[in-house]
Amino acid sequence: MDLKVDFAFEQLFGSERNKHITIVFLNAILQRTGRATITEAMFLNQELGGEYQDDKQSRLDIVVKTQAGELINIEMQLSTQQDMFKRSMFYWSRLFTTQLQKGLGYHTLRPTITINICHFTLFEEIVHYHSTYHLYEDALLQRLRSKDDVLEIHFIEMNKFLHAWFNQTLNALDDILVRWLLLLGMVDARKQKTYDDIYLELEALTMKDENLQQALSAWEELSQTPETIIAYQSRLKYMIDEVAKLEDAKYHAQQEGIEKGIEKGIKAVAKNMIASGYDNEQIMQLTSLTVEEVLQLRTEIEVE
Repeated sequence: MDLKVDFAFEQLFGSERNKHITIVFLNAILQRTGRATITEAMFLNQELGGEYQDDKQSRLDIVVKTQAGELINIEMQLSTQQDMFKRSMFYWSRLFTTQLQKGLGYHTLRPTITINICHFTLFEEIVHYHSTYHLYEDALLQRLRSKDDVLEIHFIEMNKFLHAWFNQTLNALDDILVRWLLLLGMVDARKQKTYDDIYLELEALTMKDENLQQALSAWEELSQTPETIIAYQSRLKYMIDEVAKLEDAKYHAQQEGIEKGIEKGIKAVAKNMIASGYDNEQIMQLTSLTVEEVLQLRTEIEVE
């Protein structure tokens, strides 16, 4: 199974049975921003309802609450999403505000972290595959003081990661996050490809990393369970179909735009021919316009 498909990702990292794997994975990501080590976490309801009946409903991939009360949302995105950053902020804000129950003060709000793992390029101007965002003062570029710094957003771009890996600029022995991202990047369902060299690397790494070994075993077990395979394939087909629909819509819109441009150009040429004294028959032969269309253009010129 491709772990970049949200269903497979949730089965491995959103399972109570594999919670210790999720904690290790989160610590590997959050070490970049110096967060305290997570020692315990609980999975929360993934449904974020609106305050009012007609509010937009949201379903997050994985949500955990740490022993320090911090909320963490992990989102897996296999294909490009429109307004990805705004979408991420929306999810973050919904999760942040769920903390404030009636009768509680704003001082009870704990930091909320969103982690987006994307299998596409989001930031063309950033070379590194892992970027993080916080609140900063514009002139001094000084980060908001720690007690008020409740916002943290991560973006991990898997195609940049794989590019760096295959260019041999990453060291899985020294960087625990690299090991876990290799796990996510080993299978590409859309290309129907498995990177055998990554698998061999992971096998070697599991000799020194017990958590990675457990994750690999759990992943292999998931990939061999008939019920899970059917659900995974159904989800994958839906996602591929949605991408195909989007691409078809873009293609047809482009073709329509080209056709309209050609039509506009032909009519402009025909109007110039009318102004130059060509008769209707000559214009029809050279532009393939009908007599009705040529007469309509003559009327438009007269009006102009």
